[in-house]
Amino acid sequence: MMKEIKAIIQPFLLSKVVVALKEIEGLPGVTVSEVHGFGRARAADASGAELRGVVVEYVKKSKLEVVVPDELAGRVIEAIRQHARTGNPGDGKIFVYRVEDVVRIRTGEHGDAAI
Repeated sequence: MMKEIKAIIQPFLLSKVVVALKEIEGLPGVTVSEVHGFGRARAADASGAELRGVVVEYVKKSKLEVVVPDELAGRVIEAIRQHARTGNPGDGKIFVYRVEDVVRIRTGEHGDAAI
């Protein structure tokens, strides 16, 4: 089995988290995106966008996505948690999903061999 791990973290901690993830032997890779959103805290440093006369405020975050064999999931989650934590509101979230299959487009491989 495989797990997909998505993490929404503070952008200023992205490099620190990626360095920690690179130290995990067997980690197949990480996808990183810049995203915008808001959580319960509705942060004061949010930037606004107007939609139909309503200002919606968003906060910049970084999103990491990685698919790993089950045996690596705990190490990946702990590395993200340890290196993305400031102890302040807005540190982010980690989401973990079961992955049924992965297909490598180039070779057609499936499952663990494809990641």
